[in-house]
Amino acid sequence: MPRVVTPLTDTKIKNAKPTEKEYTLADGGGLQLRVKPNESKLWVLKYTHPFSSKRTNLGLGKYPDISLKEARVKREEIANLLANKIDPKAYFEKQLNEQKSKLINTFGCYAQKWITLKKQSVKPDTAAKMWSRLENHVLPKLSATPIEDLKPQLVIKTLQPLAAQGKLETVKRICRYINEVMEIGIAGGVLEVNYVQNVTKSFAAPNSKNMATIKPEQLPELMKSIALSQTTLLTKLLLEWQLHTMTRPKEAATARWDEIDIENSLWTIPAEKMKMNRPHTIPLSPQVIELLKKLLPISGHRNYLFPSHRNPNSHVNTQSANMALKRMGYKGTLVSHGLRALASTILNEKGFNYDHIEAALAHKDRNQIRAAYNKAQYIEQRREMMNWWSQHIEEASITKTSQGITKK
Repeated sequence: MPRVVTPLTDTKIKNAKPTEKEYTLADGGGLQLRVKPNESKLWVLKYTHPFSSKRTNLGLGKYPDISLKEARVKREEIANLLANKIDPKAYFEKQLNEQKSKLINTFGCYAQKWITLKKQSVKPDTAAKMWSRLENHVLPKLSATPIEDLKPQLVIKTLQPLAAQGKLETVKRICRYINEVMEIGIAGGVLEVNYVQNVTKSFAAPNSKNMATIKPEQLPELMKSIALSQTTLLTKLLLEWQLHTMTRPKEAATARWDEIDIENSLWTIPAEKMKMNRPHTIPLSPQVIELLKKLLPISGHRNYLFPSHRNPNSHVNTQSANMALKRMGYKGTLVSHGLRALASTILNEKGFNYDHIEAALAHKDRNQIRAAYNKAQYIEQRREMMNWWSQHIEEASITKTSQGITKK
């Protein structure tokens, strides 16, 4: 006949004094309180493993941190696990590991991993802008969220204020960043599924805005405006340089003399200055060489072709060309970046090879497979095209004045 165990009471536990040797107080169902010589009292549950049938001990915690009532609740929980053929020790270890994982594998933690990787593939200022968007709009609310708990509703709630302000392009970018962070979690084995993969579809699509530009037939008027404007000679040359070379405002404004190969009529812009993070070589037409000759006495002794007025050792502001166009009356109708669109339109209309035009604009091939194999820069083909483009600009520079026909 099995021994009858008298259940413990809080009074009995409190009055249990330590002895020279450890002893146990039983509560029934395998639950015991071990009273140690050092006065500590530990809860232990003895059970039979559901598969090996071996007797096993499982520590439940220290008294009074774990009260008698709480220890009995744990005993019932373990009894239910054993009834379902689940080893409680393995079950609780798994729970503990999952809790640790949630504490370690937060969205903020993986966002840090993401930006570290990004810094290896994008320019520093681009990485800074990306991180700034997350810091301002996402991390304050989601940094401590376990990455596995990130669900669409949570992301939508976080980005809704931005969407309400109409900043849909920013929302779209941030959704992409979040997905890239989640992909790192999947790659690391922390996530099995990215639940927010399509969260961007929960927001309205941003309106596509093309850079303001003019029609091809308005080129002569533009050249006249530049020639007759009250802006500085350096800014006029900057506008013409950007127009002839079909470069972005920043690429033109930061052009350096040590990037120019006069002998071979080439300008090579280093990768770190390019949007696509790869070097870009531009064949220089005779007209561009003439621009360089005009610049030589102004900045030939400096590092930059277009030095800053305030700090000659630096370059002009990248918005200088834009500001000049506004002063000429082109506000809302033409921005300096739109000069590239103007060139593209005219060259395409004249039937020049599409690949040569895209290479001249330093655009990324949208066909990723073709881009992986096509590394050609078409230098000589582009030289012919760029020479035609500069000649076209020069012809457009002939303007009628009250004194007759004047050629710049």
